[in-house]
Amino acid sequence: QVQLVESGGDLVQPGGSLRLSCAASGFTLDYYAIGWFRQAPGKVRDAVSCSGSDGSTYYVDSVKGRFTISRDNAKNTVYLQMNSLKPEDTAVYYCAAVSKRLCAGPYDYWGHGTQVTVSS
Repeated sequence: QVQLVESGGDLVQPGGSLRLSCAASGFTLDYYAIGWFRQAPGKVRDAVSCSGSDGSTYYVDSVKGRFTISRDNAKNTVYLQMNSLKPEDTAVYYCAAVSKRLCAGPYDYWGHGTQVTVSS
């Protein structure tokens, strides 16, 4: 059974850090591009970052210099390290996989999301 499971979401103070994990099962991440998306209350889901299977990476401007995406193919897991968190980063974060070398939709598989709340 194909699954993507996100974890690592939490309540954190502004300026804090979190590391999100996206663990895949039922398929091998080596040949997939993996994206992180987020959806804040009342807003559409937006792309945050992506890791291509060729090693390429993408970041939305609002997280550049603060977020880092990485993958451990041996563990079939992709991570999103989030530093210097801001209240506007509050959202449900989703990971998704597409069987392409580069980051391009439509994505084949989606996780159920993990909540990140940045608040004092």
